[in-house]
Amino acid sequence: MTASDWAWRVLVVAGFVALLWWLLQYFSAVAVPLAVAVLLTALLTPLNGLLRGWNWPPALAAAGCLLVMALVVAGVFLLVGAQIAREWPELWTKSLEAFHTLLNWLASGPLHIDQAQLDGFLSQVTDWFNNSSAELAAAAAHAGVGVGHFFAGLAIALIAAFFFLASGRQIWAATTTLVPRHYEVATARASQRGWASLVSYMRAQVLVALVDALGILIGALALQLPIPWALFALTFVTAFVPVIGAVLAGTVACALALVTHGPASALIMLGITVAVMETEGHFLQPILLGRAVSLHPLAVLIGLAVGATLAGIVGALLVIPVLAFSVAFIRGLDPSRFDADLQVELRE
Repeated sequence: MTASDWAWRVLVVAGFVALLWWLLQYFSAVAVPLAVAVLLTALLTPLNGLLRGWNWPPALAAAGCLLVMALVVAGVFLLVGAQIAREWPELWTKSLEAFHTLLNWLASGPLHIDQAQLDGFLSQVTDWFNNSSAELAAAAAHAGVGVGHFFAGLAIALIAAFFFLASGRQIWAATTTLVPRHYEVATARASQRGWASLVSYMRAQVLVALVDALGILIGALALQLPIPWALFALTFVTAFVPVIGAVLAGTVACALALVTHGPASALIMLGITVAVMETEGHFLQPILLGRAVSLHPLAVLIGLAVGATLAGIVGALLVIPVLAFSVAFIRGLDPSRFDADLQVELRE
């Protein structure tokens, strides 16, 4: 095959990918919730299969899976809220003490900022708020629209996940009828392989989130921070959101350490948080997720970097599931390669 033959084929593929990328961006309000629904379906598939095995009707099994997930999430938030409410008086007192300590340090420390300068700074901040009411109102309205879009997308994701759990096989079977007849068997086999890889990915992601939460919990217990189990729950939930989740949980932990035990404890907690993030990004995700989806750890690491660069948090969240399904799907298209890969996996 000549270079020109390869060139026009590469251009066609690149054009198709570019068009698909533009369509996904244009319809992101629907595409992202549907992608989240697919991930939720993969996460709940083992439970759905268990309920189906108990002769639950498909719709009831799907509703039961979503109800269990909702109860788990609600339980996590109740745990966080209960611990914060129980220890809030002490936290508030220590926060005031830390604030007064900061003021005394500003006055007597190397900066030598006296009370008059602080009053002038606070006056400038107050004037800025008073003169920027229109901009602040616009920002609040924009944030309100964003919150509305979030809940609309969440509703789409939950409804789609219900239908995927209840009748996902029928939906996919109807979709594969669009494939030419002589490709239907290979497509069905490849999609089954891809879906199994996606389910394995979600199981590994739960394990990664659990290890992250345990790392933060051990650090919080060692430093005797308040609400350690609330930090554990917060870290576990936010760990499913790449980058931002770990930063949010680590920031809360460091703030608690600073307020309750001072700068030295906060620096130690910061070191623990950075160690947990580095372990997740350079060891847990490449090794555990790579093994779960049959991808090399380097491919997982590069995929996370590329996904985050192209589409931020959403890209980092979806790039490995897309790679997992795509690679398994392509391998499943070739029966001989599929059988050879399966034998290798069984030997391992």
